[in-house]
Amino acid sequence: MKRKLTVLLTFFGVMCLVFPPAFSAGAPASKEAQQIVALVDKAAALIASKGKNAFPEFKKKGSEWLTEERYIFIVDMKGTTLMHPVNPENEAKNTIDLKDANGKAFMREFIATANKGSGWVDYMWPKPGEEKPAKKSAYVRSAKMPDGETVLVGAGVYAK
Repeated sequence: MKRKLTVLLTFFGVMCLVFPPAFSAGAPASKEAQQIVALVDKAAALIASKGKNAFPEFKKKGSEWLTEERYIFIVDMKGTTLMHPVNPENEAKNTIDLKDANGKAFMREFIATANKGSGWVDYMWPKPGEEKPAKKSAYVRSAKMPDGETVLVGAGVYAK
């Protein structure tokens, strides 16, 4: 019995290492989700090298960073929005207590997730140009700017 349990736990441990998205809570399993992760990782690398000087690049419409439904956003670890191309009115505002349509304090969850390194957070948010909230999953990760400040970088994908 003990041997079977050990074999079973070893199997699941290996599966989690080999196929982590399949065992990650909230991680959408799609090609689009993989693209979001790659985009956020690329944005984090750009922020690490250029800092705030990278922000204007993230606001260029039609670029890899900003399309109809996909965009990069950047928030400091205290909840102040540093860059948001779709909601620029939130820039320089502390949005830590921002809640979705269901009352979820998703910005706090973004920060907690980024403090662990990276991960997915599900919440309800209107698509750009719409008012009705839709299910969205955002991938967030931490990034260190050249001045040493740690920020969170994120982008999301709406449920189809």
